[in-house]
Amino acid sequence: MNNATPHYEKIAKIIAYLDTQFKGQPSLDTIADQVYMSPFHLQRLFKEWVGVSPKKYIQFLSVNYTKSLLQQKGATLFDAAADVGLSGTGRLHDLFVNIEGITPGEYKNGGANLCIAYSFAASPFGKTIIASTQRGICYLAFIEDEQQAIHELKSNFPNAIYREESNAMHAEALHIFREGASLSSIRLHLKGSPFQLKVWQALLEIPEGKLSTYGAIAKQIENPKASRAVGTAIGNNPVAYLIPCHRVIQASGVSGGYRWNPIRKKAILAYEAAKQSIAT
Repeated sequence: MNNATPHYEKIAKIIAYLDTQFKGQPSLDTIADQVYMSPFHLQRLFKEWVGVSPKKYIQFLSVNYTKSLLQQKGATLFDAAADVGLSGTGRLHDLFVNIEGITPGEYKNGGANLCIAYSFAASPFGKTIIASTQRGICYLAFIEDEQQAIHELKSNFPNAIYREESNAMHAEALHIFREGASLSSIRLHLKGSPFQLKVWQALLEIPEGKLSTYGAIAKQIENPKASRAVGTAIGNNPVAYLIPCHRVIQASGVSGGYRWNPIRKKAILAYEAAKQSIAT
């Protein structure tokens, strides 16, 4: 995707605007004014990036509209997305991810025996930082400031040895942002409690273009009363996008929070759903 980050910034601004103004059904001219573009160019960019027109996306954002569909007998969150042309089946990525937790000793000593390589890269949703140990990817985050990103990375493993260096593991994992890319097996080496690791593993089972809820994840891991704890584990996911915590929303249809900006979550969901709609 050429000029991915500048396009994301414009799309994110539009989504942020529509998120608060969708009830007024703003016209294309009004939306275009928000990003100082002509209606023609806005329509083309939005449809190219998201896969549907701004008008269709307003329907997708409408909480009341989604809730009304969910109340219909037999309807699901997926039906709500499909009704506005934003859903599909199948995956563009053959993604096989294995999660390995760090050892109790590594957890206790803050990663004193770990050597962590990190690098920065562009994505369709803004700049990222990605990091790995010898055993796998340990961190992936969307960032605004590189120094702050490094500080947050090091807070996870305060006693590890760090070096800024891109490697084959980084390159392979970042292929997930390439349209039509096919990924081989990816190993994640994560710091998390057994409960967190179980939740993160469950997230990997949500297909691209699909959604789940906190309650559904709790039931999936056979702990139906743990919705709140599931939400906390999802919020602590250290690997953005590869572990798709963005695909979990509230049962009401509200997209909910996101560690790397709720607007980015909406942009990712729209992007994924549009890709699946095109693929099918």
